[in-house]
Amino acid sequence: MLVRLKFLTAGESHGQGLLGILDGIPSNLEISEEYINIQLARRQMGHGRGGRMKIEKDKGELWCGVRHGKTLGAPIGILVKNNDWVNWTKKMSVSPIDKEIRKVTLPRPGHADLAGIQKYDFDDIRNVLERSSARETTMRVALGTVCRKLLEDVGIYVGSHVTQIHHVKNTISYDSSISPVELNKKADASPVRCLDKKAEEKMIKIIDDAKSAGDSVGGIFEVIATGLPYGLGSPMQWDRKLQAKITSMMMSVNAFKGIDIGGGMNESEKWGSEVHDEIGWEKNKYIRYSNNAGGLEGGMTNAQPIVLKMAMKPIATLIKPLRSVDMNTKESKDAHKERTDSCAVPAASVIAESMLCYVLVDALLEKFGGDSMEQLKAHLKATSKY
Repeated sequence: MLVRLKFLTAGESHGQGLLGILDGIPSNLEISEEYINIQLARRQMGHGRGGRMKIEKDKGELWCGVRHGKTLGAPIGILVKNNDWVNWTKKMSVSPIDKEIRKVTLPRPGHADLAGIQKYDFDDIRNVLERSSARETTMRVALGTVCRKLLEDVGIYVGSHVTQIHHVKNTISYDSSISPVELNKKADASPVRCLDKKAEEKMIKIIDDAKSAGDSVGGIFEVIATGLPYGLGSPMQWDRKLQAKITSMMMSVNAFKGIDIGGGMNESEKWGSEVHDEIGWEKNKYIRYSNNAGGLEGGMTNAQPIVLKMAMKPIATLIKPLRSVDMNTKESKDAHKERTDSCAVPAASVIAESMLCYVLVDALLEKFGGDSMEQLKAHLKATSKY
């Protein structure tokens, strides 16, 4: 559903690495590997991550589309190498090998395994799980960080924080007076990216309890974007509405199972007079006395912060696996085991930030255009309304 941007990711979880191409970014955007790697490091953080994070220290390498620190307007290519590849050179070899490789035949409940082998006529689940792994989101963050840089250069910022893990809820609401940048600083200082220190302790405990039991836990996090002008998106067609694009992008992440925009589902229990954001006029601009709409009305931004709540399911790979059936013998057995996390909600919130960045850059370029950053900024200065 993106119009001005295109991106592709490639690569398997235990392959040589991950490849990514991002097309549609204007020229003369300053970008560096150091800037990208800050966000890749944020994606790897969080209490409850598994052994893979000790192996991989993700570093994005800019391979093309950038010269002397600035984008060329050409497709941008990024490579992230897998350190673990040295242990998988035979199992994941691109070329045929003489050695027999043990096939994975026990599909995991909640994963792509069973549907994937049925769809592609595979006899080895590894052909499915390698690509369906959450490892793929590493490249989404790498490419999405280029989009983040563009947004920040025009005064738009994206942040997030965790509000719930399992049944433990954060009791401290996001203070809209602080920027998403400051929000991220505070959240990143917490091992679970939670603003509430008391809830943080309980969240850590519930994650540890899950790990001890061979289980996993999911949770909820909030994503906020500020600095948006009026009118990104459109009310004119279903596929141009910004909430449709945001929802599509967010729900493309396998573990994300629900999204609320603004007040979301809680609004179904309220009167219209309690929900809709009243309008005022101060200092020669329209204001809102609340933001229950979450920054979106009629498929467009309304110059208020975008506020999203995302629900993530527990990780599907369990240390203590669930029941399954061997696809060769049809015998009942425990599901396949891989290295896994007991909780990845903090990391997921960072991934969601990147997914929102793609949509906002695409909508910004669709409305204001420009082949260079200079042109985009000039168009914003001339016609944007806040």
